[in-house]
Order: sequence, then C-alpha cells, then structure tokens
Amino acid sequence: MKSPYISNILRFSSHDGEGLRTVVFVSGCFLDCVWCHNPESRLFNPGIFYINQSCIACGLCGTVCPKSCHTFEKEHIYNRKNCILCYKCTDVCPSGALTKTARQYSVEEIISIVKRDKIYYGKDGGLTLSGGEPLAFPEFTLSLLKAAKKEGINTCIESSGSAERGVFEQTAPYLDLLLYDIKDTNFERHKTYTGVYPDIIIENLRFADALGIKTILRCIMVKGVNMEDAHYDGIKRLFSSLKNCLGAELLPCHAYGESKRAKLGLATAGCDSFIPSPEDMEYAKERLKEILI
Repeated sequence: MKSPYISNILRFSSHDGEGLRTVVFVSGCFLDCVWCHNPESRLFNPGIFYINQSCIACGLCGTVCPKSCHTFEKEHIYNRKNCILCYKCTDVCPSGALTKTARQYSVEEIISIVKRDKIYYGKDGGLTLSGGEPLAFPEFTLSLLKAAKKEGINTCIESSGSAERGVFEQTAPYLDLLLYDIKDTNFERHKTYTGVYPDIIIENLRFADALGIKTILRCIMVKGVNMEDAHYDGIKRLFSSLKNCLGAELLPCHAYGESKRAKLGLATAGCDSFIPSPEDMEYAKERLKEILI
C-alpha cells in the first residue's frame, strides 16, 4: 500500500464537516487551482518551506547540501533551482527556517492521534480526510476509513472529485459524508483556473449520489471569476439533480495561501483580487438561499 505524505493534522476543527473534527491533510492533488489555499498540499512529494525571518545564519544547511544550494555572503540565499529535495538541510536546521512540507504517517499512527479527541466528537464529529486529494490514494484512504469505523468514529472526506470512479464505490460503506468541491459550473473557465475540465468531476458526483453517499457541495466563491448568476443557477441545477445531497456551502476565496507560496519560493498568485466583498457574498447567499446548509 502506497502511503501518501501528510501535510498537516489539524485537531478541533469546526469547519470541515459536522461537529468537531480531526482533519488529516493528504499531500497530492490532480488540480492546479490558481487560488489554491494550501499550495503545499498540491505536491505528491514534500517540498521545502523556507522562512527567511527564522534563519539564524548558522550555516549548517550549507555544510550538508550536496548541490551547494545554500550560500551565506551577506545573507542566507537558498537557490531552489539546483535543489534535488534530499531534505538534508531540513534535518539539520535548528531554527525551523527550513522544513519539509509533509511527512508520512502509518494508518495506525493517524488513528492513534484521532482517538485522542474521541471524547469530544459527540454524535456528529470525527475524522475528516482533506488535502490535496485523499482519493488519489485509494488503498490508504480505504484502510484509514475502515480503521476509523472500527473505532466507532464518524468519517468524512473532502474531495475535488477528480479521481477514479471505483474509489467512490470502495469507500461508500465506510463514509458518512462527502464534502464535494464545486469550483465552477462553466466548463472552459474551470479548465482555465484549475487545469482540468469538470466533466469527470460532475460524473463522479452523480455516481457517488447513486451509491447513496451523503454529500454537501462546497462552492468556492472567487471574485471576478465565478461569482455570476449563470454559475449560481448551475449550482442549483446540479443540486436539484441529486438525491442524497444535503445542500451547499459557500466558501469565500482568501489569500492565506500566498504566505505559503512565498515559503515555497513561488511567485504570488494575486489572490487578493479574488477575495469577495461582504456584499458579493450576501448576493450569492441570496441567490442560493434555498439550498444552503
């Protein structure tokens, strides 16, 4: 079984499913969304975060790097162009200026963390797999869901829907809720801003619905991109075509991912311009009020 890298395990979340959740962020995604909030989770292998302000200029990274990516003349310069991601620098950095974006956990290790908060989950809380794309790793995800259900823990997956259809059938018996991302209902625009067409995503949603999986549509609201009546009408049509969809949530785009892009050495994505105003969000909520959770 191929275990994915995990970029974060967030305890006591109230935003990723019902009740209090422990959210496991799997690293690796098939989409390339311009506004990605977790750019480190797009990587199937760990990247390296570098925080210049945390560097104490000890020079240890420079002594272990086989490609001389770290130089110290006037300041610490990290030359990512030559980096082969051997992670030797992250192993010796004493200040946390250089860190791997993800690490591997076994199913048993994750379940032991999830179980710590079982007393707080109540009837609705539990484990949520997010990412990245959890369904990109079917064996691991299925094993984790089975282990959680064995412990009597509620399970939830947040997915972009870009995955092999068979994964939905395999996970259905062990899945209490599927948070299904809807980026856009305009096909060409979806391709432009995420890198893929949404046809397979929509087909998989209908397939999951036919399997009886309960879903919530998670709709990212991106100013200047998809916040228009045609998209709102598309969301309503999609919802009305489903039998097991509980409703929709509107998620305003934010720019928090920009700081992570900087730590990865990536150029800014200009996400500030994508942030909707309170008035934009109120209008969207009014247009979709009959299906909102």
